[in-house]
Amino acid sequence: MAQLWQHPYVNVFKHFNVSSWKKATKEGDVTSSMDKSVKSTVLKIVGSIPAGNYIQLPKTSSQSLGLTGRYMYLLIKPIPTKYFVVHIDVATQDNLVVRISFSNLFKEFKSTSTWLQFPFVCKATRGTVHAVTALTGKENSGPAPLSTRWTILCLDFQYILAMYLNRKYSYIKGVRLCANMLVKNIFTSDIQYEPGLTVEQVKRSGGLSGVSPLPRELDYPVMKGDRWHDLYDMIKFPAEASNKPHDTIKSTTSEPSVKAVRPTSGGPKRIESKKVDASKCASERVSMIHSITRDTDKYHRRRPVTSELPSVGVEEIDMQKDREGEIHVFAHPDSSVVLHQDDKYTGESVVGRVDKPVDILPVKKPSYKILEPDPILHLKRIIGFGGSSFRDALWTEDGHCLIYPCHAVVVAMKISNGHQRFFIGHTDKVSVIAMTGNSELLASGQTGQLSVVRIWRVLTGECLALCKTHAHSLSCLSFSHKGSILCGVGKDNHGKNMVVIWNTSKVSKTREVTVMAKAHTDVDIFRMRVAVFDDTRMVSCGRDNIRLWRVKEGSLRSAPVNLGEYHNIEFTDVAFEAGYHTNKDPADRIVYACSRSGHIFEIDIKKVCVQHVRRLLPNESRSDKDKQTFRSGPGIAINCMSINETFCVTGSDDGFMRLWPLDFAHVYLEAEHEGPVTAVDFSSDGLKILAGTAQGNLGMLDITSRGYTTFMRSHTGSIRSVAVDPYRKHIATVSEDNTIRVWDSETLQQLYDFSAPNECPCTISYHPSRQIFACGFESGVVRVFNVQTTSLLAEHKQHRGKVTGLSFNPNGDYLYSSCSLGSLAMYDASSDGYPLLRLLGNTVARGERYCPDALAVSPDGRRVAFIGPSEYTVTIVDSKSLDETMRIDVSSVGQSGKSRIDTAAKIYYSPLKVSHLLVVTGNNKLLKFEAKTGRILSEVDHIHKNGCSSIALTDNGHYLATGGDKVIKVWDYNMRLDINFQVFIGHSENVSRIIFTPDSKNLLSVGEALYLWDFLAYRPPSPSEGREYREKDYLTGHTDKPTTVSFRENHNACSPGRESLGESFLDMPRRTPPRPAREDSPGRIGDLSSIRKFPYDDDIESVSSEKEPVLAAALRQQERISNNQSDDEYLEPDNESEAITNGQYGQQFTRHTTPSRMPCKRAAPMGMTPRKKHTEAEITKPGAFKHFVQREKKHAMAQRRYTAPPNQAGIRLRSVIGYNGNARNNMVWHPDTGLFVYTTGNTIIIEDLNNSSQKHLAGHVEEISTLALQNDCQTLASASGSFEMSGSQICIWDLQSLVCKKVLSHHEFDIVCLAFSRDDKFLVSVGDYRDCTIVIWSTHNYCILTTSKAASPIHDLRWDPYTVNEFSSVGQNGTVLFWLLDETTSNICLNVHEGEVPDDLLYVKGSGVKKECVEFTCIVYAGDSTLYTGTSNGKVAAWDTNNNSCFMHWEADSSEIDVIINRGNLLLTGSEGKNVRVWSVVGVGEMRLPGEMYNMRTGGLTMEDEMNLDGAIVSAAFDEAMDMGIVGTLAGTLWYINWGERTSIRLVSSHMNKVNGLSLCNNELLASCADDGSLRVWAISDREQALQFQVKDQSCTCLSFAPMSSVLLNRVNGSSDIAATSYQKKDQLPNIAAGYSDGTVRMFDVNKVEMVLKMHPHAVAVTAISFSSDGTMIISGGSDGLIAVSSPTTGMTVRVISDHKGAPITNIDVTNKQDQDVGVSAPLLWLATSADRRVSVWSADWSKDFCELVDWLTFPAPAFGPDGSVLPKDDQAVYSQLPPSIARFSPEESDIIVYTGYGMQKNMQFYSLSQRKVLRTLALTHWCRSLDLVAECPLIAIGANERLLKLLDYFEGSFQDFIGHNDRVQAVKFSPDGKYLFSASHAEIFIWDVTL
Repeated sequence: MAQLWQHPYVNVFKHFNVSSWKKATKEGDVTSSMDKSVKSTVLKIVGSIPAGNYIQLPKTSSQSLGLTGRYMYLLIKPIPTKYFVVHIDVATQDNLVVRISFSNLFKEFKSTSTWLQFPFVCKATRGTVHAVTALTGKENSGPAPLSTRWTILCLDFQYILAMYLNRKYSYIKGVRLCANMLVKNIFTSDIQYEPGLTVEQVKRSGGLSGVSPLPRELDYPVMKGDRWHDLYDMIKFPAEASNKPHDTIKSTTSEPSVKAVRPTSGGPKRIESKKVDASKCASERVSMIHSITRDTDKYHRRRPVTSELPSVGVEEIDMQKDREGEIHVFAHPDSSVVLHQDDKYTGESVVGRVDKPVDILPVKKPSYKILEPDPILHLKRIIGFGGSSFRDALWTEDGHCLIYPCHAVVVAMKISNGHQRFFIGHTDKVSVIAMTGNSELLASGQTGQLSVVRIWRVLTGECLALCKTHAHSLSCLSFSHKGSILCGVGKDNHGKNMVVIWNTSKVSKTREVTVMAKAHTDVDIFRMRVAVFDDTRMVSCGRDNIRLWRVKEGSLRSAPVNLGEYHNIEFTDVAFEAGYHTNKDPADRIVYACSRSGHIFEIDIKKVCVQHVRRLLPNESRSDKDKQTFRSGPGIAINCMSINETFCVTGSDDGFMRLWPLDFAHVYLEAEHEGPVTAVDFSSDGLKILAGTAQGNLGMLDITSRGYTTFMRSHTGSIRSVAVDPYRKHIATVSEDNTIRVWDSETLQQLYDFSAPNECPCTISYHPSRQIFACGFESGVVRVFNVQTTSLLAEHKQHRGKVTGLSFNPNGDYLYSSCSLGSLAMYDASSDGYPLLRLLGNTVARGERYCPDALAVSPDGRRVAFIGPSEYTVTIVDSKSLDETMRIDVSSVGQSGKSRIDTAAKIYYSPLKVSHLLVVTGNNKLLKFEAKTGRILSEVDHIHKNGCSSIALTDNGHYLATGGDKVIKVWDYNMRLDINFQVFIGHSENVSRIIFTPDSKNLLSVGEALYLWDFLAYRPPSPSEGREYREKDYLTGHTDKPTTVSFRENHNACSPGRESLGESFLDMPRRTPPRPAREDSPGRIGDLSSIRKFPYDDDIESVSSEKEPVLAAALRQQERISNNQSDDEYLEPDNESEAITNGQYGQQFTRHTTPSRMPCKRAAPMGMTPRKKHTEAEITKPGAFKHFVQREKKHAMAQRRYTAPPNQAGIRLRSVIGYNGNARNNMVWHPDTGLFVYTTGNTIIIEDLNNSSQKHLAGHVEEISTLALQNDCQTLASASGSFEMSGSQICIWDLQSLVCKKVLSHHEFDIVCLAFSRDDKFLVSVGDYRDCTIVIWSTHNYCILTTSKAASPIHDLRWDPYTVNEFSSVGQNGTVLFWLLDETTSNICLNVHEGEVPDDLLYVKGSGVKKECVEFTCIVYAGDSTLYTGTSNGKVAAWDTNNNSCFMHWEADSSEIDVIINRGNLLLTGSEGKNVRVWSVVGVGEMRLPGEMYNMRTGGLTMEDEMNLDGAIVSAAFDEAMDMGIVGTLAGTLWYINWGERTSIRLVSSHMNKVNGLSLCNNELLASCADDGSLRVWAISDREQALQFQVKDQSCTCLSFAPMSSVLLNRVNGSSDIAATSYQKKDQLPNIAAGYSDGTVRMFDVNKVEMVLKMHPHAVAVTAISFSSDGTMIISGGSDGLIAVSSPTTGMTVRVISDHKGAPITNIDVTNKQDQDVGVSAPLLWLATSADRRVSVWSADWSKDFCELVDWLTFPAPAFGPDGSVLPKDDQAVYSQLPPSIARFSPEESDIIVYTGYGMQKNMQFYSLSQRKVLRTLALTHWCRSLDLVAECPLIAIGANERLLKLLDYFEGSFQDFIGHNDRVQAVKFSPDGKYLFSASHAEIFIWDVTL
C-alpha cells in the first residue's frame, strides 16, 4: 500500500520541498537561478572540490527517502570543462545499502559488494566542433566538453542490482548531487518514459503498454516545429540498443522510433545483442559488464560444437567400440568421446571424457568379452505422433518424406513404404521443429527447463549444433528459406518471452551457430515465421496481437499491426503470401493470419495494416456431428493454415481440414477427422496436403484423386501394457487414453480400436492360440473379447481394486487375474462365459505398483507365481487349484548379513529350457531362483539406477531385456562376460513393459509410444556393400497399390465412423484406417472413419448409432438400495501414516515436507443416504462464518393462496432492491458473456450491467443459500434449505428461456455448496452441519448417482478442473478431503482420501490446554498441481494435489478467509475482516518439487494490492487477468473492483437488517429505514442508492417525508416559521423525519445531505412518525403509547398526548384535505392507532396551536391469540404476538377510516366519521401486517406474515395474492401516482408495476 501514492511518479524536489531546505541540505556553493533554455528555476552546484559542494536528500544520512520507483530520472546539465559526481544510496530487499556512483572523474568501472562506480561520458552538443571531433576520437570519460546540453538520465535500479550484484531492488535511501552541474529536478517512477513522443503516436503504434510519453512536469520545453532530440539528450542506463559495454554511462545517437518502442516492465532488461566476430563460439560472448573488469583475461577459443547422436537407423554409420563405455555413443571424428558407464559396485552413472588422438589408429578388438553383436538392438519403427505438441508436421522438398516429432524423437518417414529414420538426442519431449526450404537442415527444440535447440543434417541425421539460449518453454522455431537464419521463441529466466535470431549460415561447414539478435517482449507469441523473400523479416501472432519483426544493425525490432476492433482475438497461425510476381516489389507481400474465432486476416507488410478480414463460418446445413465449442462461438476455430500460390488449407477444432481459394469464397475440398486438426502443410508441388490431429493421427489428402491415406495412428496417453498374438502377428496395447488398440506387427497399421471413455484399461493378455484377449481395468473389471467377431465373451467384476496382473496359462485353459486390493481369481477359459472357478482374498500383495506384471505363469502351466501376501514374499501356487506349493522370503536373500530389508517388485518365469523364477527387488537386484525348489541361484546388483519396470527373456534363455530409467538394457542372461549388457536410449518416459516377439527377432517396448526394435542376435549379417537392398512396404504390407476411397452418394447413409453391436457395450473396432467419404458435394470429403469389412456377416448384426460408443458397464438402475453401514467408518484416521514434519522459511510462511500419498478409502455407503433425526444436544452450529446458516424466521409460506394468471395479475414485479449478504457464493459474474446473477431472499436476479434492467427467476420457497453456473453458461443451479413444511430444493434453470428445468430434492436441511464438474457431467451438492451429506447428480437426467456423508461439516467444495472426476472439500475439525468419483464399477461410488494437516497449521495458537482445531473455510485449484485453502484463523495453505499433502502456508489475514480465487500467478483472498487482498504466488507451486522446499522465485508470495470494504466477504468473481471483478459483502453490497484504477463502485446496495418503513415524496425517490440504523434514499428508475444517513448502535424504526403540499399552504398563509421554508424552489426535495429505538427523532435535509435537527421527545423507542398536513409539526408515537407533537424549526415538543398510554402506537396517519365535511369542525384531521385496537381521530390547526379529539374508536378482540393460547393481562409483550392494528384515512371516501387488526375474524372494516359507525367489512384470508391505499386507483395493498402481498379491490373486496418474499411483508407503500407499489420483507425491497 505504501507504493500506491508514488504512482505514476514522484516529483522529488516538490515532495521534499527542496527550496525550503527543511528536508534537504546543501553544502558549499549551491545557488538557484533561472535557466532560459528550460524556462524554469534550476539549482547550480559549483566548486573545485565536488565532495565539499553538494545537495543531499534527505537532510541526514540516518533518514530515508523511501522511494520505491524502479526508474530514477535526473534532469541535469554538466558544467563545461568541469567534473561532477552523483551518489545514490539504494536499499536491497535483504536490507543491504548499496551506493551507486557515476562521474566523469571515473576512468573505469569498479565494483564491490556495496559500491558500484560507473564512468560517465559527456556528449557534446550536436553540430558543434566538439561533436564532430568526438566521432573520430576515442570516447573516454573526462571533463565535460565546452558545449553541453540538458540531459535526462534514466537509471534502472532493478536491472543494475540484479545484473551487477545479483540482488533485488527495494527502495532509494538517499541522493547526493555534487559539483559541478545544473539540476532541474529528480523524479522516480515504475514507468519507463520516452521523450519526443505523444500519447497519440504511441496509441497508433500499439506500444502504449509499458512505455509512456514524458509527462509535462518531467519534460523539457520544446517549441513548435522543433524536435526534442535536437535540443536535449536522453541517456538510459542500461541502454536499450547500444554497441557499448554496459559499464559506462553515455548518450546514444539513435533516436527512438515509435514503432520500435518495446515495454520493459516486469523484470530486469536483458542485454541486447551486438555485432561480434562470428567465428567465436556463442559461449565466449558473456555479459559485457566484464569488458573492463577483465582487461587482462584472455578469451580461450573453444572447439566448435559437434553432433552427439545421429539418427538411429541411418545406413553407413561408423561405430567405434571403447573399452569402458557401455552406452553406444556416436561422435564426430574431431570431437572427444563422452563415456557413460555404471559403477560395478554402486550402480551410479559415471561420466568420463576421452580425447581422440589426432591420428586415427585402427581399432583393435578388445581382449575382454563383451555382449555381441554390438549393438544388439536397432530401432526399427515408432508408433506415435506428437507428445508435447501436435502442431508440427512437415514435408521434405521432394515430397517423398514426412518429418514429425514423436515425444523425444524426431521421425522422418517415407510415404511410399513407411520406413522411418530417427533423430535422437533430445532429453525431453520435442515441442517444435522447423526445416529449411531445400530440406537440407532441420531444427528441433525440446520443452521443459532445458530448452535445447538442435540443428540436424536431414540427409544423414547428424546433429550439427546445439543452442541453449532460452531458459525454458521453447514454443516456436522457424528457418529462413535458405537456412541462413533460425528464429526461436521461448522464455528467459524471468518467464518473459524472448525472441532469438541465430546465424546458421556456417553450421553446415563449421558447425558454428551465433546469436545475431534477440529481444524480450511481453506480448504473447503463438507462432512466428521468417519471411521467404527476406531473411531479416519475420511475422508473429498470438493472443490479441500480430507483429512484424525486422533485424537491422544487430538489433531486433517489432511493429504491431493495428487490429482496431479485432484486438481481442486469439491468433493461432500466420503465413506469407507464396509465389513470385515480376511486377511487384519482393517485399510487397501479404501476410495471412488465422484465429480461433474463425477470422482470416490479410495484412499489408509495407503499410503494417489490415487489408481484409474474413470470417469463416461452418455450414449451417451440417449434421449434428459438428463439434462447436463455447470458446469458438459461431466461427470456425482455426488452429493452423498453410498457403501456396493457389490455395489456402486450414485445420480447425471441428475436425475439418478445408481447402480454400485465396479469396475464401467457397470451400474447394473438405475432409473430416476424428479430432481437432492441429497441423497442415502443402507439398512442394501443391498436390498433397499433410494433416495432423490432436488425436495423434497423421494423414495425407491427395487433391487430384481426392483420396486420403492415413500414415500414422497413435495413442494420446501413455501405454500401460502390450500383448502379442503369436499366430496372427497382432500386437494389442492398452493406454491411459482409455483405448485398446490392435496393430498389425508387420505393417504396424491399426486394425482395431476399442474405446472405453469412462474406464481405463491397465493390463492385457492374449490367448495363446485363439484370437481372443483379456483386458483388466482400473475399476477391477476383467473382460474377455473375441477380436475376430468383435464381441464381448465375458465380464467379471469380482475385483474391487485395479487389476494388476492378468495372464492365460500356456494351454489356454485357465485365466488368472489379481487386483491391487489383494484378491486372486481363476477363471475357466475353456468354457463359454469364462466362469469363475476360485476367488482368494488377501492373497496378493496390495498396491498398484505391481501392475501390469503382478502374476507370472510357468511355461509348463503348472505353477502361478505372484508377490504376496506381503511385499516381502513370493508365493507359488498350483495353477489348477490355487493351493500354495511354495513361499519364498526375499526380504533377506543375498544380504550377506546386512540389515537392509528388501522387497519384491517384479516376477518373471524364464523359458522351460532354463526353468528359473526371476525376481526383481525394490533395491534394484535381480534374483534367480530355481523354479521347482525355490533355491537361490544368483544375484545381480544394480540392474537399473532408479528401478526396473519390466523384464523379458528370449525363448532360448540366452538374453535378458530390462526396462527402467527411460532406457532399455539387454543382458547376457548367464552373466559370464566382462561387460554383460548394452544400454539403448530413445524413450522420454519410463518404460512400462517390454516383450520379445515369439520368434525372438524383435523387441517391443512401450511407454509414451510403441517402439519396435530389431533384435540382431538372431539376424544374418547385413548385405555387403553394393548388393541390392529392397525395403518392405510398411503401409500396405505386401502390395504397393494405392488405397482407393469410395465416395458416398447417399446423403442419409449412416456414418461408417462409429457403430455398435447390440448390447455388447463394445465399440466396433476399425478394421482399416479411416478414409474420407463423400457427403454432399464433389469437393467435400466426409468422415475419415474406416470402411468396415465384416468377414462373418451372418453372425453380426450392425446397428448404426450417432452416439460415441462406450466400453462401459450396463445401464444403471434409478432405484438405489440403502446401505446401513455406519457413515463414520470411512473417515477414521490412518494410524500407520507418518506425521508430516515441517520447517520454517523466513518469517512469512511455513514449508512442509511431502509425505507419501496414503491410499484412498471407500467413502460413505452407496445409494440414498438414510436420514436420521438429531437432537439439539448432538448438533452444534459450526463456528466458521463461512458455513451458511439460514436466517431465523417465524412464519412459513402460506399454504393456501390465490395467485392470478399472469395476464390478469394486478401488479407485476418490476425490479428488486437488495442483495442477500447472509448467503454464500450467491453471486455469479461471467466476464466473457456479461452474465450477472445474484440472489436476495428466495429470488434470483439476472441484471444487465449495461442498462440496469432486471430479470427474475422465482421458484424457491426458502432463502437461497448458494449458486452454481455451468461452464457453458447455459444452466444455473440454485439451492435453498428447508423450513417447516417446505423441503430443501435445488432448482436447475435454463438461462436462455429463463425456465426451471428441474427441481431436485434430497437434502433434509440447508445446502451449503453447489458445484458443477469441469465437463458439466456432474453436479455435487453438500448438506449443512446437520446432515453433512454429499450428493452427486448426473446432469444428463439429474438423477442421483451416489451419495456419501462426511464426518465433519463441509464449508466449501471445488472440482479439480485439470483432472477427471476429482474434487476436494474443506470443513470443520481441520479436514481437507480429496474425493474421487469412481465410475469404473457398475455402482458408481466415491473414494476419499483425507489430507494430513501439519500440526502448526491444524491447531489454533493460544487456545489453552485443550487444542482447538482450525477450520478450513475455502478452497481453489491452481494450474500447477497446487491447491490453496483458507482457514478460520486467516492462513492460506498450499497443497500438492499429486500426493495430497500440504507443503507450505502463510498468514494472509488476521481474520477468517472465506473467499479465495486463483488466476494464474495471482491469488485473491476475501476475509471476514472486510479485506480483499491480491497475492502474487509466483513460484509457490514449484516449492512442492523435491529440492525446492526453500527456494522461491522472484516476486513470489507478495501482497500486490488490498482493499477494505463495508462487510465480511461472502462472494466474489473476477476475470481471467484479475484486473476487475465483483465482490459481495455481508452488508448486502455488491462492489465492482478495478485493481488497475484502484477503484471500488457500488453496483448493488441493500439494508443489512429488517426494513421497518417506506416513504415517498414523489415518483422518483424512495426512502427506507431499517434495524441497521440506516436511512437510505433510492432512485426508483435504476435502484441506485442516492444517499444514506447512518446512526450507529440504533435502529431506525419509522420515517416520513415532509408533505410537498406544505409549500403551497405556506405561501397562502404567509407563514415563515415552518419546515417548508427551506425548499421554496421546485427542484428541492422535502426533509425526512425518522424515529429511532432510543426515543430520538432526527430530521435530515436531503438537498444538503445533512442532519438538520435532533430531538428526544420519547423515553422509549419511537414506533410511528408523520409530518402534519402542512408540515409545521412532527407527530411521533412511542412504544409506551405517548404521542409527542414537536416543532421541526425549534426542536421543542409542544404537546404530549397520553390517551393511548400503555399500548404501543402502531401507526399515525394524516389527511391532506382541509375543511372536510365529516360532521365535525375539522380544519385538518389526523389519527393515531395503538396496539390495543384503539383509534383516536384528532382535528388540528397547528398555526393556532389547536388540537382536539373528535372521535375515539375501540375494536373488540378475543382473550386468546391467533394460535389459541390465552393472552396474559397487563403484559405489553403480548402485543408483539398479535397482528398490528392499522387505520388509514380513505383516499376514495373522505369520511371513511379503513381499519384492520386482531379481532374475532380476519376482516377489514370501513368506519364512517359522519355516521359514527362501521358501514361495511371485507373478509381477509390472512392477518394484515402492513397496509396502504392510494388515491389514484381503488386498490388496497396488504402485507401478511405468511409472506404474501395481497391486492384488494377497494369497493368489491376481490383480491389477488403475490408471492416472492422470503419473510413477512413488513411494509407496503404506493407511489403518489399509483403506478408503483413497494413492498419490503426483511432487507429486500420489491418494486411492482401496477397494471390495473
